[in-house]
Amino acid sequence: MLIDTHTHLYVSEFDADRPDMIKRALDAGVEQFVLPAIDSQTTAVMHSLKHDYPNNIHLMMGLHPTHVGDNLEEELAHVQQQLATHSFVAVGEIGMDLYWDKTYQKEQQEAFTKQIAWALAYDLPIVIHCRDAFDEIFEVLEGVEDARLRGIFHCFTGDAKQAQRAIEFNMLLGIGGVVTFKNSGLAQTLANITMEHIVLETDAPYLAPTPFRGKRNESSYITYVAEKVALIHNISLAQVAKQTTENAKNLFGL
Repeated sequence: MLIDTHTHLYVSEFDADRPDMIKRALDAGVEQFVLPAIDSQTTAVMHSLKHDYPNNIHLMMGLHPTHVGDNLEEELAHVQQQLATHSFVAVGEIGMDLYWDKTYQKEQQEAFTKQIAWALAYDLPIVIHCRDAFDEIFEVLEGVEDARLRGIFHCFTGDAKQAQRAIEFNMLLGIGGVVTFKNSGLAQTLANITMEHIVLETDAPYLAPTPFRGKRNESSYITYVAEKVALIHNISLAQVAKQTTENAKNLFGL
């Protein structure tokens, strides 16, 4: 069994064939899907999918950093209301993204800090989106003095030092399609990270692994990620599936 710890099954890219796409994943042994939130516009369709697949789909709640803007207070109020009235397995995806735009850097940091506090209040893990913002993310995490802090660095693409730093903050590394890219350097970093610190993800429909790079990603493709991790660590695919599934279940309480 495999768990896709980060997949956007609700986005419009899957509107034409969503049931078929989910069936392909289930047939490939991907039995659990964890869906990150983006903003208030995605909430209804996420709950609808959870209703349709109650035994397979698990939801996070949070405000994505690239969706932090002038309506920040309204969006954060929505996250807070959802956390108070529904059951979620994590607060995410949250964090900072300074790749596209630094206009709302201060607000991103504020939203990240506030949502971490809510995660701790509900004793939930966090799922971190980090792009061109490792130093800024680590600065926020340094200010959190709570042993319950735990989670995933989603789509981890950092170096060995950043990986070790993330692990010190009780974070697992979310490994996706990037590990299959020839020149990403992630395979070399991952070679020195023991399996208890790794979970698998697709980030579907984004970041499809080789040989589908540049095309729409889907959860069934997580098998290509698992095969690459097995190759890096010189272990069987079954061992990768067993350990990463155990890691995800322990973190999310599945």
